[in-house]
Amino acid sequence: MILDGSRGRKNMTKDLTVGVVGLGAMGLGMAASSARAGFRTLGFDLAPEPAETARGAGVEPVPTLEDAFAADRIVFSLPTARDVADVIKRMAALLQQRDRVVIIDTSTSEPQVTRDLAQRLAAMGHGFLDAPVSGGPAGAANGALTMMIGGTAKDLADAQPVIEALSSKAIHVGESGAGNVAKLVNNLLCAAHMITTAEGLRLAEAAGISAESALDVLNAASGRSMVSEVHFPTWVMNEGFDSGFTMALMQKDVRLARKLAEDTGTKMPLTEKAARLWAEASYAATDDFTRMGDFRNKG
Repeated sequence: MILDGSRGRKNMTKDLTVGVVGLGAMGLGMAASSARAGFRTLGFDLAPEPAETARGAGVEPVPTLEDAFAADRIVFSLPTARDVADVIKRMAALLQQRDRVVIIDTSTSEPQVTRDLAQRLAAMGHGFLDAPVSGGPAGAANGALTMMIGGTAKDLADAQPVIEALSSKAIHVGESGAGNVAKLVNNLLCAAHMITTAEGLRLAEAAGISAESALDVLNAASGRSMVSEVHFPTWVMNEGFDSGFTMALMQKDVRLARKLAEDTGTKMPLTEKAARLWAEASYAATDDFTRMGDFRNKG
């Protein structure tokens, strides 16, 4: 189900307080979008550096997790499923005592970890949505993310005003964990498209056609993808390689997708090859993932 954001924006409950846990490139942008939508927004991060930037965007930096968990709705933007589970574990006593809250986890997490956490929180009377996002730091800062959401209809309804402040499109995929599954499939394909598009442009140049001309053709024909239409023109062709999403993060997502395939007994020979290429890539963990599209690098 695709949510209608335009209607919800008109009916937002402005007196909600939103807590954002994790003020990295994505979390900081989402916190800014929440504040811009009119919510009182509390931001927490282990690192002190984002605080001033957050304050400049209308976000109130708070010194502790407990402060962020005083909010009516809580948004997570954390690196891994373990980080998500650790925060819930750390806040378990507080959650046992407080009124109902819905947590919107935008991290790219693991479906089974999400299902376990949702069940645990439901037993306490709280809601938990897995709501991983696509759109990068720019989409986060502009409230223009795409969200793929897993969870109950009640939790979704309670979280909808905040979701609509953060996204331009939100798709309710199914029950708990479904959003994570959809995100892993999406990122696996994105990773594969990065490799195949680079190889296609390399072939075009080897055969005497400029990569620019070949890319124009791809994007006007059936070979196009968002990777060819957005990523290559914006971050690869100019050799900027600065999308804001690291090799380590994409390698993690591809690894989780590969594990999901193993757990479900799904055979994927082509994407398995792409996954191996990502796992064996020689780039540094902190390098931008778009470097895998460097078709000029013959290595």
